[in-house]
Amino acid sequence: MINLKIEPVKKEFIDLAWRRLDNLTKPPRSLGRLEEVAARLVAIYEDAMPEIKKKAVFVFASDHGVTKEGVSAYPKEVTAQMVFNFLRGGAGINVLARHVGADVLVVDVGVDYDFGEVEGLINKKIVKGTANMVFGPALTYEQALRSIQIGIDLVRQYFQHGYNLFATGEMGIGNTTPSSAVVSVLTNSDVEEVTGRGSGIDDIVFKRKVEVIKKAISINNPISSDPIDVLSKVGGPEIGAMAGVVLGCAELKIPVVVDGFISTAGALIAYCINSNVKDYIFASHNSVERGHKKVLDFMGLEPLLDLKLRLGEGTGAALAMTIIEASLKIYREMATFEEAGVSKSDK
Repeated sequence: MINLKIEPVKKEFIDLAWRRLDNLTKPPRSLGRLEEVAARLVAIYEDAMPEIKKKAVFVFASDHGVTKEGVSAYPKEVTAQMVFNFLRGGAGINVLARHVGADVLVVDVGVDYDFGEVEGLINKKIVKGTANMVFGPALTYEQALRSIQIGIDLVRQYFQHGYNLFATGEMGIGNTTPSSAVVSVLTNSDVEEVTGRGSGIDDIVFKRKVEVIKKAISINNPISSDPIDVLSKVGGPEIGAMAGVVLGCAELKIPVVVDGFISTAGALIAYCINSNVKDYIFASHNSVERGHKKVLDFMGLEPLLDLKLRLGEGTGAALAMTIIEASLKIYREMATFEEAGVSKSDK
């Protein structure tokens, strides 16, 4: 099991933040959720005047044996092809990360392709694609633990390099299938409730996808009280690595922005390991994937955006970074009534 010291944020820092926010030159609480985000940042960083220094989006890539069951609109070769696209800077996440001033860190945790030494690629390969979960566990228990530890270790490493805001992203053809399985088991939901169209499958493929997920859960019988068992039997290494990023950020008291359905499935595993991680998570957006809202509600998280996104890669999380930074700029740079010489409301 993963043992980290993760504490809830301290109320005293929330109160400190609101005292400043309520004294800025505006009607109280008139900037709505921007103020809520700022107060949370003060509490997460445990700093009366925090600063976001460097930002990064981890994009974890892996293949999945379950794609052999015809659950995706794209062939598995696209995973490796997209890794090269990320490294060249041509993917959606690259564009949006440049827009927000974040670095994209591409990590191979399970792509069924020999990249060799490729500049910019972080090689943490655990498997060459998971096993097909309809015939047995996708990963061994030890591989599942390793995937989580990879995420934790990367956060620790890049935190030492000055990064203090991270986001989770992923790439893996077919990975909404294991994500739906993980979410179904850990939230005790019907498979149909949490399974969506992924990359755009039709009705026939969707029906097959639901049947495949049900079969995988039935054959593997994952233990819902053991999130690592669930991850190993019906998950994938990129899902585990994203769980590790969430755990690592919570351990170091820095915020983490989760992306869409798959990213949030990783956050769910972290939450089931230690529910205190919730205090450090910002849910970036509400995906059109059917199960995403179910997971957010289960963890009590309210998304910052709803733009009908379903790309993944960390794109929604990158966009949400603009909101998070804006909230902190309001908190840090807006004048108080005293500083501006503005009279307060009499009421």
